[in-house]
Amino acid sequence: MEVAKTRTRGPESTYSRVVSGASGRVLVVDDNKVIRQLIKVNLELEGFEVVTANDGAECLAVVHHVRPDVITLDVVMPRLDGFGAAAQLRADPRTRDLPVAIVSACTQNEVEAGIAAGVDAFLAKPFEPAELVRVVRRLIERRDRRERKGAPAGRGRG
Repeated sequence: MEVAKTRTRGPESTYSRVVSGASGRVLVVDDNKVIRQLIKVNLELEGFEVVTANDGAECLAVVHHVRPDVITLDVVMPRLDGFGAAAQLRADPRTRDLPVAIVSACTQNEVEAGIAAGVDAFLAKPFEPAELVRVVRRLIERRDRRERKGAPAGRGRG
């Protein structure tokens, strides 16, 4: 379980361009267009392919088509919040092992609810872009190690 506390200020599109030689695909889910774009740009600068969704409902609608390596979720969103999306991802056999990071205020209640929903990592807003990249890379690396060992990926909480 990771909980990162850092800072950032933030600056839209639902799908990204394909980045040649990408380090992995990240589905970024946030209802704030500026935050979505900030996360997208910072990850693309580090070689990730990024796809975005406006809320948890859109995340669930596109996740099987997008097939991300990691999902970042805001908590407070319309239609379906981050905890609801995380719980539904964990309930689906096709996505239950997909690494999920909450990018939000990360209050104690949010962390506890996230753990209950099966979240793998937490990044507190405001965050440092380098910390965002580090958390995403760590989740992908952890998943890759587990796949090589033949164990289920994601859910590295313990």
